[in-house]
Amino acid sequence: MTDNSFPNPFILERADPQILRHGGRYFFTATVPAYDRIVLRGADTLDGLRTAAETTIWVRHPEGAMGSHIWAPELHRVGDGWYVYFAAGEAATATGDVWKIRMYVLENLNDDPLTGEWTEKGRIATPVDSFSLDATTFAHGGTQYLCWAQHDPELKGSNTSLYLAALANPWTLAGDPVEISRPELDWETVRFAVNEGPYALVRNGKVFITYSASGTGAEYCVGLLSADADADLLDPASWSKSPVPVFTTNAANGIYGPGHNAFTTAEDGTDLLVFHARAYEEITGDPLDNPDRHCRIQPFGWRADGTPDFGEPLPES
Repeated sequence: MTDNSFPNPFILERADPQILRHGGRYFFTATVPAYDRIVLRGADTLDGLRTAAETTIWVRHPEGAMGSHIWAPELHRVGDGWYVYFAAGEAATATGDVWKIRMYVLENLNDDPLTGEWTEKGRIATPVDSFSLDATTFAHGGTQYLCWAQHDPELKGSNTSLYLAALANPWTLAGDPVEISRPELDWETVRFAVNEGPYALVRNGKVFITYSASGTGAEYCVGLLSADADADLLDPASWSKSPVPVFTTNAANGIYGPGHNAFTTAEDGTDLLVFHARAYEEITGDPLDNPDRHCRIQPFGWRADGTPDFGEPLPES
């Protein structure tokens, strides 16, 4: 795809971006560089998100769980409620472990997620209590699923794999999760062995899950899993992985480390890829302290075999 009609960066200093279209409105959330709160924007148009007021719906706890590293929030409508999934570590106190990253859920039963009360539904309990993050949810075939990234303590040399489970309610797993992908290919293991940031797209008789791989520098890239729409999604054998990344750094266009994507549609129905990336290759200092992963959007198309064609990251406009 070569359509560069959208202004990019779309929203500055917002990593792990998500744009959700629901009920004729657009909503935006992302990680803020301070890692200390969750923000939402809403607008009647896609472009309106760029200048929309940002509402803080929740702030980190001063101590204990949910006290640091507030990462990768996602907003979803499930049933009659709004839910935000996010990751957090413990507060940076004498006894707190900021790297005890786990997944948590907020709920708002108001029709408008920008108003009403957000309440904490607590941590998503998984059978193995280990580093876990980047929860996303999607409905298919009458089942609500949760997909996320988690460290398997028994898997040496790997940081995070992708897991899938059915949900009993938006914050409770209905059964044991299954591993649907682990970082094994060369492009998934640059600097760090990582599969993270999953997001689902159901189209053309398939369930697609994109994910991000490797470290968070220029090596960061997007992979693709696919399963037949009528397959048992909780059978790992139902899933196949693209042997090559489907969206990567493009030095010629000056865009590096694209990843942690989501999907939305423009007002005219055009499919859009939402992602973050930097406009330079080398990062000075700790990547976690770098705010320059900006939200970007661009259209994508479909190949004759029904798989998505994301093209390449377009230059800044």
